[in-house]
Amino acid sequence: MKQILCDMKKQACYIKKIDIEGLWGRKNISWSLRPDVNILSGVNGIGKSTILNKSVSTLTVLQGGSLSNDYGLTNVKFTFYPEDATYIHFDAIRSFDRPLLHSDLLEKMADKNVKTELDWQLYQLQRRYLDYQVNIGNRIIECLTSGNPEDAIKAKELSAPKIKFQDHMDELFGETCKKIIRSKNEIMFEQDGDVLCPYQLSSGEKQILVILLTVLVQDNDSGVLFMDEPEISLHVEWQEKLIRLIRELNPNVQIILTTHSPAVIMNGWMDAVTEVSDITEK
Repeated sequence: MKQILCDMKKQACYIKKIDIEGLWGRKNISWSLRPDVNILSGVNGIGKSTILNKSVSTLTVLQGGSLSNDYGLTNVKFTFYPEDATYIHFDAIRSFDRPLLHSDLLEKMADKNVKTELDWQLYQLQRRYLDYQVNIGNRIIECLTSGNPEDAIKAKELSAPKIKFQDHMDELFGETCKKIIRSKNEIMFEQDGDVLCPYQLSSGEKQILVILLTVLVQDNDSGVLFMDEPEISLHVEWQEKLIRLIRELNPNVQIILTTHSPAVIMNGWMDAVTEVSDITEK
């Protein structure tokens, strides 16, 4: 499916392999990846987060020019599919809800309620969500005005991911009686007659919202979703559902994550787990 979805602009559909030379000056990493789900495991301090962070920082640099399958100026090398791709879409989700170091400055730039790292991610996602809705809305109008009966079915399909996302949020937040307000263009919630902005949610609620909203606004595009210990602050039942919910919203995204949680992998993803020790060459 991923091969079909690749366009002629040489977008990389996924990462086939990550090689890192001289991790901490003494280890080489060679990690062959699946196009769907990849879970990195290992004891504390073995390098899971370091591997993810180096990969994300290198991709960020490469996005400024053309993708390369060589080491170049860094000690990280990627093999993409297709190998002559010129760009790749990716998102990196930070799990820790720490206070922002420059909160005074950010309050002047953004919503005054933006206090933590998860708040900042949500603030940025709200804008991507608005763009996503405009894009989907334009495509629906185009279908409905085409005069082709088949396009009416396509218009309904275009609106399905957003509805599925809203249904997932209502189900996840059901025990606390929170429901997403579907009539608003921005993400807002209703609880017992009160209107809540996302920054008023708990850390765990913010975390699952950041993850699923990020996946929704990818708009079923191929690319990579990096997550470092996404189980932090999540209830064990949410951890068990996490990968399934992501793949329901975007089956074309490649997931690369680290975890210490058995719950994340227990529902059919044991074969996607790689131990850091198994990809380390001394």
